[in-house]
Amino acid sequence: MKSFHTMLATVAAAALLFLLLLLFIVRFFPRKETQVARKSTVKLLAVAGSGGHTTEILRLLGSLSQAYCPRHYILADSDKMSEDKIRSFEQKRAEMFSDSLVLCNGPGTCVPICVSALLLKMLGLKKVTIVYIESICRVENLSLSGKILYYFSDYFFVQWPTLKEKYPKALYLGRIV
Repeated sequence: MKSFHTMLATVAAAALLFLLLLLFIVRFFPRKETQVARKSTVKLLAVAGSGGHTTEILRLLGSLSQAYCPRHYILADSDKMSEDKIRSFEQKRAEMFSDSLVLCNGPGTCVPICVSALLLKMLGLKKVTIVYIESICRVENLSLSGKILYYFSDYFFVQWPTLKEKYPKALYLGRIV
């Protein structure tokens, strides 16, 4: 009986490893990119963090076209100041959006959101594009969120050439915020 349980545990572990391997192959296997029509819309999920993160993300959102709509926000329950800033920002800018975009710039709360979006994408439930923009204050090294999402985001932007040199997948366009 003990060997049956051992064998069952081994088969379950092998199946789980196979499933994880399959998910990563699907994620990183080269695929043909589809073109998005000019008049299509993109749903946007912005992760706001307290302090300067909210100001930076709102500046980024302010520079986007009106094709990014509807916008959804994630922020801490205790962060009333960010909530007020976002409400004020959205009152000035009303918009409408098909595909989804997760845009984040460094708060730790963005990592589980991006992992969830990645799972939806890998399972084929939703077409999601993950865009990570490292905070402008990160000159020499990436933040912990950046170090994690560097490997999983579709587009990874840095705002300093020294970071572009260290992280070749990163995109550098100069100062964005």
